[in-house]
Amino acid sequence: MNPTLQGVKQRFGIIGNSQALNHAIQIAMRVAPTDLSVLINGESGVGKEAFSKILHQLSPRKHEKFIAVNCGAIPEGTIDSELFGHEKGAFTGAQDKRKGYFETVNGGTIFLDEIGEMPVGTQARLLRVLESGEFIKVGSSEVQRTNVRIVAATNRNLLKAAEQGRFREDLYYRLSTVPITIPALRDRGDDILLLFRKFATDFAERHRRRPIQLSEDAQSLLQRYPWPGNVRQLRNMADQLSVLAIEDIIGAHDIVQLIPDINNNRLPALRQEQSEDARASSTKEDTTLLVKMFIELKQDINALKKVIGHTDTSVYREDLPLDNHTFMPNKEMKWEPTKDDAKSLVVHSKEDIPNAEEIEDSLSLMDMEKQMIKKALDKHQGRRKNAAEELGISERTLYRKIREYDI
Repeated sequence: MNPTLQGVKQRFGIIGNSQALNHAIQIAMRVAPTDLSVLINGESGVGKEAFSKILHQLSPRKHEKFIAVNCGAIPEGTIDSELFGHEKGAFTGAQDKRKGYFETVNGGTIFLDEIGEMPVGTQARLLRVLESGEFIKVGSSEVQRTNVRIVAATNRNLLKAAEQGRFREDLYYRLSTVPITIPALRDRGDDILLLFRKFATDFAERHRRRPIQLSEDAQSLLQRYPWPGNVRQLRNMADQLSVLAIEDIIGAHDIVQLIPDINNNRLPALRQEQSEDARASSTKEDTTLLVKMFIELKQDINALKKVIGHTDTSVYREDLPLDNHTFMPNKEMKWEPTKDDAKSLVVHSKEDIPNAEEIEDSLSLMDMEKQMIKKALDKHQGRRKNAAEELGISERTLYRKIREYDI
């Protein structure tokens, strides 16, 4: 009898109904009965090991051994011995012959967590196992065979690591016969509240207490927070609040005491190896929006001057640079970014721009940006994709701005 999606969730303790999560579970259910290798992608704390258990328990190997190995927790000098075994005297301290995981788990499943931390030399040995089912113990010349299914997981961009020479590209493609991507908690919407309720109830049952509940402002705060630690962090918060709460109803102020910067930290958590590129892209898009604001402001000032009789439009010249950006005379803005790009936007002085007039500093840039976003959304009847194109930014940045300004 084929398992159902809801049945798999209940069996493996998976809470949530987001579309991305359901899609990941359905892929795991389809590939589980095969012997194909699987690469599970996802940030730390999203529950990658739970998916490895789905792949094993729903496979013909379910009655054989399953072992989870954290590649990042094993020292580089001993990982080959742990995985493939060693002969007596193979290295200092090897006083006895030892079987490795690929020998002891023969017929079962090995889950290699944090595969991106595996040394390059060990990667070559693993590739041989994947391609031919063969391995050699450390200190031996005898080829042995194993019938093990390999499920790997990572929170890194392995293709980027391959470009940098830290991961074998051929191993990446051999592992990712079927990739599964588990969504981050911040991308799962109402699942955050479902998970919190589950964790709070579990804690209350263990300690025979009444479960805590969230007020509306607390719920809104949790849904806005990016959860860099994902489900693991949410579970810890639920346990802490259950212990420390004086009242059964938890307000936003109670959560702020645990995470003081929760109101300011609304940006999505970035993976370590992608943070620099993603941050540069976000900065450029923010700069695009600010530059457009200044252009519209200058154009409005020029139009106003014409109305009151001042027709000299030299206050705004598209050919003059504004903080390392050169405005082109067409509708598209082009610039060559520098290392200090977007750190500040400096309006040139009167000496740089003839006949320029002082602009009062009382005008809030945040208000201007908010109005521009509202105008674009109204123009396109709430279609965010079209509004983002109108503003010259990505949909991701637009979503962030909408949440930031509570539009």
